[in-house]
Amino acid sequence: MAAKSKILFIGGTGYIGKFIVEASSKAGHPTFSLVRESSVSNPDKSKIIEKFKSLGVNLVYCSLNDHESLRRHRWIISTGFGAKVKIIAAIKEAGVKRFFPSEFGNDVDRVHVVEPLKSAYAIKAKLRRTIEAEKIPYTIVSSNLFAGYFLPSLAQAGATGPPRDKVVILGDGNPKAIFNSEEDIGSYTIRAVDDSRTLNKILYIRPPGNIYSYNDLVSLWEKKIGKTLERIYVPEEQVLKNIQESSAPLNLVLAIHHCVFVKGGHTNFEIDPSFGVEAYQLYPDVKYHPVDEFLNQFV
Repeated sequence: MAAKSKILFIGGTGYIGKFIVEASSKAGHPTFSLVRESSVSNPDKSKIIEKFKSLGVNLVYCSLNDHESLRRHRWIISTGFGAKVKIIAAIKEAGVKRFFPSEFGNDVDRVHVVEPLKSAYAIKAKLRRTIEAEKIPYTIVSSNLFAGYFLPSLAQAGATGPPRDKVVILGDGNPKAIFNSEEDIGSYTIRAVDDSRTLNKILYIRPPGNIYSYNDLVSLWEKKIGKTLERIYVPEEQVLKNIQESSAPLNLVLAIHHCVFVKGGHTNFEIDPSFGVEAYQLYPDVKYHPVDEFLNQFV
């Protein structure tokens, strides 16, 4: 049986990073996480680091300029937004076998976005172009919405819990969105590491049980709580006005919602084999958490 690849994580203690690090370790990969010395004394980060230690994750205290360290870890997964174009030279020199850049969201090349999201996506798109130009072997993960972040409030901007009386719906509520649990994103990402089918491709995570229009999501929630909610529809013109008039971070949240729920940024294009593959089809044995079951914990 072939030995599992050694994987180095950049940004492994971040929001989505910790789930993928855990998936890597549980899958039997020799797993390494690049950490800053300051993270050890950070209360939030220190808890994650202690969990990493309990999972057998190896902590690497070095900088991205330490090319020798990168050479020892030929598969690199970056889950921190800080890993931008400046690290490409180091990765190229290290001869990395596969680089997973820090995207883990929408496909930035195939969405309609407005500011302030547009500028953020432009940075990720620039990183893609650099990776392609430098011929660095890559896999980009398009994980769509994090279920653990968006579903507790049913994606109601600024809410701390799911709606019980009324719900605000941006646009007409018909575009399909995708909600994936963070654990599943970790599982699918790690399965792609040694898979030649994902080399120089975008891995889209689109399990059928996680694809819902917002109207359908509300109907599912209503069925679970046994109550009909008042639906308040906000036309796109007003959504755009709200984005312009809001301050950070609400304006960014609303811009994401506009991209996904109004413009259908997750599902308004087909996955062409020339640029992408679909995780559910590649790994049908992965037991994912469908939205229907995920919502039960909030009833």
